[in-house]
Amino acid sequence: MNFFEHQDRARKQTRWLVVAFVLAVLAIVAAIDVILLLALGLTSYEAGEALSATQVIAANAPLLAGGAVASAAVIGLASLFKTASLRSGGGQVARQLGGTLVESDTRDAKRRRLRNVVEEIALASGVPVPEIYVLEQESGINAFAAGFTPSDAAVAVTRGTLEKLDRNELQGVIAHEFSHILNGDMRINIRLMGTLFGILLLALIGRRVLIHSHIAGRSRDKNGAIVLMIAFGLMAVGYVGLFFGRWIKAAVSRQREYLADASAVQFTRDPDGISGALKKIAVYSDASYLDADSEEISHMLFGDGRKMMMFSTHPPLNKRITRVDPQFQPEDLERLAARIQRDQIQARRAEEKRRSESATPEKRMFDAGGIIDGIGQPDWERMLMAASIAASIPDHITQAAHSTEWAPEVLFYTLLDGDRNVREQQLLAVSGKMGGDSEAQVKALFKAAGVPSPEQRLPLLEIAFPALKRRPPDFISRVLDTAQAMIDADGRVDIFEYLLARVIKMHLWESHNPHRVRISGDKKIADYSMEARALLAVLARHGSTGPGSAEAAFAVGLETLGMDPQTPLPDERDWMAVMDSALPRLDRLKSAEKEKLVTAMAGVVLHDGRLDATEMELLRVSSHLIHVPLPLLHVPQ
Repeated sequence: MNFFEHQDRARKQTRWLVVAFVLAVLAIVAAIDVILLLALGLTSYEAGEALSATQVIAANAPLLAGGAVASAAVIGLASLFKTASLRSGGGQVARQLGGTLVESDTRDAKRRRLRNVVEEIALASGVPVPEIYVLEQESGINAFAAGFTPSDAAVAVTRGTLEKLDRNELQGVIAHEFSHILNGDMRINIRLMGTLFGILLLALIGRRVLIHSHIAGRSRDKNGAIVLMIAFGLMAVGYVGLFFGRWIKAAVSRQREYLADASAVQFTRDPDGISGALKKIAVYSDASYLDADSEEISHMLFGDGRKMMMFSTHPPLNKRITRVDPQFQPEDLERLAARIQRDQIQARRAEEKRRSESATPEKRMFDAGGIIDGIGQPDWERMLMAASIAASIPDHITQAAHSTEWAPEVLFYTLLDGDRNVREQQLLAVSGKMGGDSEAQVKALFKAAGVPSPEQRLPLLEIAFPALKRRPPDFISRVLDTAQAMIDADGRVDIFEYLLARVIKMHLWESHNPHRVRISGDKKIADYSMEARALLAVLARHGSTGPGSAEAAFAVGLETLGMDPQTPLPDERDWMAVMDSALPRLDRLKSAEKEKLVTAMAGVVLHDGRLDATEMELLRVSSHLIHVPLPLLHVPQ
């Protein structure tokens, strides 16, 4: 199952979730009406009226209807309230659980290791680096990813995860969470959290009524039995809500955990990483359990947040381990408990060194099919490339990208032109819009490292993004205006500058408006055939050199989409206006249709069998703008 199939599955599960929620609400409303009906029947009996159930219903129809409306309103409003409270993104969920943000310049070795692992996987996946949190009070081994989109995502791990897992195991856990980010699971999870709050609220009310029901039980007047009945009835309804909530979460979550485990193995090519983490959960006494109340977020966690007898949101540990390590036997855990800390670190380091020395990029990575297969599933070669690119960026530039104070200047630094005269105009634009201090910082970055290479620009932005998005909206607007002024400094805009500016603007806007973002739509390429041809034409003209090369590249793209390859290459003189019009429409395509489009885009860029750094970044940035996170591609030196 590739990236686009995962996206389609996520959309279908969202529709299923809505249906399940409606059915659960109807069941709860019906249960409340039954309680009211019984109470009303008991009242009529004590009053000496022998009324049938039909007569009781007829006599109290307005009251029953009002009870149904009130119950549905409580559930709906509570769900809307919870969803609204989560609009600020995944970081809000982590902070609600007591998470502490891992700063980009942290000096703690374990947190530095965590940040390095997250950044490597983010760069390899082609998505912005998410916010990173640690649940300091939790000693169990657990983690989760939360958010609506990759732009507002957050990854959180427990203190136990940091202290008990080695680097390979931590990498397996983080790769598991990135699978949820890339495949649309994270968006379902946070929506599920908001949706189920209304249902679970009645469970909380039911528990509260149960605690205080003894007051009604002591009452000796004739209404005491009725109050007691309502008290126990509300308790029962609360548990009906809890039952449906756990059932929905279990139904949505279990299979996705198996898929995320498998994706983690594909990310790292190291089944021992994630299986080692799962084995340690089985071995340690505190397992993956949280001290905090995990009822609302149980479906988002790497492992069970509490011990469950029924409707666990995760498959049994032994089954998960066996899926990634078929040789595993349950009785091995006792022996593993003794060996796990003694042997694993040394063995994993040796294995990592062996793989680093022997790994070579596969030919499959150079064709369009290989690129599509890698979306949302960066493999070991791409992890190595991410580490290589990160290592090629000077340390002081990386440190600046992690800094809230320097992140805007790193963005400006990525836009610097190689021509000295143009660069001077760009620095004047920075000085005029951001001030002399900002200009001096950009100059310092340039003096220290020169103009960044094409393959470094997008990764630098992805690293700087977490620090940049924490700045206030009015400051972000000034940054975007300055970036646009730098692009316009030479009187012309090349396509990479244009696309890079669009990516910056898109990610920053989405980080502040995650609830308004749609990752995919319901349109087909046939609905936007003109826009698809226009995009392929622009890529062909700007990514090809030599006579006839653009025409040949355009024909390859058209043929991939099932269009007439003999169609003449249009002369898109105002290509920026064409892209401004085409990209938002193409972002509304279904996931399967986006797969076809990205395959065609890759075919255009790779039509001559070669891929240089500029073409690679052109393809990656174009894909970003239709919410397809293209992973790193190997560029031959």
